[in-house]
Amino acid sequence: MDRGPAPTAPPRWPAPVQLLHWLGLVLIAATAVIGLLMVDMERGSDLRKLSYSLHKSLGMTALALGVLRLAVRLVVRAPAPVAGPAWQRRAAHATHALMYLVLLALPVSGWLLNSVAGQPLPWFGLLQLPALGGRNPELRQLVDSFHVGLFWTLAALVALHLAAVLQHQLLRRDGLLWRMLPRRRGR
Repeated sequence: MDRGPAPTAPPRWPAPVQLLHWLGLVLIAATAVIGLLMVDMERGSDLRKLSYSLHKSLGMTALALGVLRLAVRLVVRAPAPVAGPAWQRRAAHATHALMYLVLLALPVSGWLLNSVAGQPLPWFGLLQLPALGGRNPELRQLVDSFHVGLFWTLAALVALHLAAVLQHQLLRRDGLLWRMLPRRRGR
């Protein structure tokens, strides 16, 4: 995933990478909040139906954004690594690679769950997405557990990512966070 810095690596992430990063964060957070709330809603209620529909549509949007983000990352050079132990750079690289994998696998598992449940998958009411397989009630619980497990894996990876950013920003004060933030005017 990380092809390493170019001989003249940029000091910060380019604007398209920044935009995809923050847009992805908002999209995933919204999908997660809706997903956590919808399961406790009254079965058959209009709010629950709307929440499931929105969760699925946002999830498919997150999948498309994740594919786009991965494609961009394959062609955009990373900024030069901040100073620090080699094990931390390897851990960061492994965490980022695992996050990309889970960010793609999570919505695919939701799509598969929807398919084995025999549910339609309209994307914001505009486009009907095809099923990934036939209805299979025996497989539904397994896929549901896998989907939930991927969610909690992503939550743990995001928490680890956030802890690393805070460590860099508050303890090491090496400016790592600023590489993913838009430039302020006048700087």
